[in-house]
Formats: sequence, structure tokens, C-alpha cells
Amino acid sequence: MRNLTIAASALALLAGAAEAKTLAVAPGGDVQEKLQTALLDAKSGDVVQLAAGRYELTDGLSLDIENVTVKGAGPDQTILSFGGQKSAGEGLLITSNKVTVRDLAVENTRGDGIKSKGSDQISFVNLRVEWTGGPNPKNGAYGVYPVSSTNVLIDKVTVKGASDAGIYVGQSKNIIVKNSRAEFNVAGIEIENSMNADVFDNVSTHNAGGILIFDLPGLPQMGGHSTRIFRNKVVNNDTANFAPKGNIVADVPTGTGVMVMANRDVHVFENEIDGNQTAAVLLVAYNKDYADVSYNPLPRDIVVRDNKIGKNGWNPGFPGGGILAKAMGGSLPPVVWDGVSNFTRKGQTAPEVVRVKLTDGPVVNLHFASPGAIMSAKPDIKPSIDDGAIAEPKPVVLPKAQSAL
Repeated sequence: MRNLTIAASALALLAGAAEAKTLAVAPGGDVQEKLQTALLDAKSGDVVQLAAGRYELTDGLSLDIENVTVKGAGPDQTILSFGGQKSAGEGLLITSNKVTVRDLAVENTRGDGIKSKGSDQISFVNLRVEWTGGPNPKNGAYGVYPVSSTNVLIDKVTVKGASDAGIYVGQSKNIIVKNSRAEFNVAGIEIENSMNADVFDNVSTHNAGGILIFDLPGLPQMGGHSTRIFRNKVVNNDTANFAPKGNIVADVPTGTGVMVMANRDVHVFENEIDGNQTAAVLLVAYNKDYADVSYNPLPRDIVVRDNKIGKNGWNPGFPGGGILAKAMGGSLPPVVWDGVSNFTRKGQTAPEVVRVKLTDGPVVNLHFASPGAIMSAKPDIKPSIDDGAIAEPKPVVLPKAQSAL
């Protein structure tokens, strides 16, 4: 009986595999309807295959079918153009699990480029998302944008021109961002309110800020932690910040290399950080008003080690930065920390425990008394700051199906 059950299960799997099909779509004609119909008609296991060519689209696309691959002929050959998009939404919205989008380009969306929401095992592979007119506050906010997702893979993705963040992962868990390139965005790569992320072997250049690790209040998922940033090139981030006023990234100083704000267990190591006019590495507390008593605005358990740091910090873009740099010999040290450590959260009676291990010095401690306050003491420069051993987060491991992509 057991053997019969196993045989029946195997037959069912084979039948499912046999039923999987390829839905081919080519440009021309009513391409908006053809492509959206293919995304609606797809069944689990299917491939929506987009031929080479330019797809002139007038509205956003959506996919809500599990275990579907959307595949083009390459990011320079299959181009989804949203220059005539009528709505302000994203180019492609994915709300299902086990979806892979690969080998295509998305251009000039009015909203975000490609977004997943509430997805598990979402993979973005060999993509280009671009606003071809260059930096502009009217561009869409995010290029590739998984939010509230788990098991996120971003591999060989290029994003240019996003008015917020090129590659952005928000409120998600178990994340790998690798082999990708972000340029001419406000933020190149941003990990926000997320847990367990590995960001490695990427290039972030000619953005306002290179790589940002933030945690913000008032969101469904807070308490971001456990991010490793390693083997990246964070170089020549020199594009003037063009974020629309009111966006949190509008406050990121032009020429920031790596910035960590209000997050914990962040390790920055073995990166090349060079040519960033504000700072190589900036550690700051969140300094705006908030109501959530559970929120911790301080960066803590932060490690910065073994990076190759070149010339940075010669023209800091934050208030008073130029005067500070001049007082320090013409440029800021490689690591700039606001120094907020003796701070008690709302509703608490004891101050926060803040530990840092910053061995890629010199390090300047600005000695801010509290987030956003003025300096409570003269800044001091030390070769390094070492508060003892801080355990490195474990490497992120994705499901086998994603690891094989």
C-alpha cells in the first residue's frame, strides 16, 4: 500500500510538471492586453516568455499566481517601456509566492519599477530598471522593491534614476542582494526595517548615498537587525540629492558612502569605500519625532572593520560639516559617529546599551547628547573604538530553488 501511495504521488508530480507550459508574448499589436492576459492565465509552474523587442505599455501589470517565471531575452533586448503609463502605480506588481522575474528591463515607470508585496521566495535576476531621463524628483521612488516579503533574492540587477532608492528591501526577512549595480539614484541600495540581510559583491556609485541600513518608526515591522555589508564597491557617490521634499532620504547628505541609522547588528567589512565627499561610514540616530515607545532610534552593535577606505569626507553635506572638516585638517575621518549612547527611550527608565567596534579608524565621535541635539562635548578623534566582541550575524541561506538561479 505504501508503494502504491508513493507511486501515486510521483505520478501526480509528473502530471503537474507535464501541465506546466510556456506562454509566449511578443511586442506589437495590443501588447498591454496580451501581456496582462498571459500573467492572468498563467498556472503554477508556467513561464511567461517575453520575446526580444520593445513593449510600449500604457498601464501597470500585475501577477498573483504562485510559482511563475516571467522571463525575457535579456535586459538590453526585452524592454518594458512605461513612458506612456497613465496610472501612477508600479510597472509590475507581484503579490504571490515563488515568483522569478528575470532577463528583462523596465523603463520610465510613473511609480515604482518592480514591486513584490507579501511574497515568499521572490527572485529578481538579471534585470535593468531605469529612468532614462536621468535623476529627477518626478521619477518613480524605487527600482526593485520587495516589501513585507521573505526569502528575497536580488542578483545581477541594475537600477538607475530612482528618486528614493534604486534597490530597496523593506520590512522583509532573509534577504540576499548580490552582483548588482546602483547608480544615479538618491540611495543606491537600502535595507529598511528588515531582518537577516546579506549585501555583497555590489557596486553603488554616483548616487547621493551608497548603501543605507535604516530602521524607521510607525511601520508594521520594526526592529531591523542582522545585516552584513561586505565586498561591495561604494565609490564616487556624488549625485546631488534629488528626493522629493518630505522623503526620509531627502536628508541623506550627498556623498555618503555607507549610512547606518537606528539599526542593530550591522557589520560593514571588506568593502572598497572611496570618493564619497561627506563620509565613508556614517552612524547616526533617528532624530525626528515619533510616538511608538517600542522604537529604538540608536545604531547599536555596529562593526566596521577591514574595509579599504580611500579619500572621503572632504566636503561634508550636513550642516556644519565643512567647518568640522576644516578643523580636522581638511576632511573627516573614515568613520563618523554621532555618539548618542546615553539615551533613554520613551517609557523606559534605563539608558540604551550601545556597543560599537570601529577598527577602520580614525573615528570621530561627535558626542551628541541625544538624537538631533547639538554636541554636548568637543568632538574627539580616536584611532578606533572597540567595545569588545560583537557576534557577526549568520550568513543568509535561501531555499534551494532560489540558490540554483
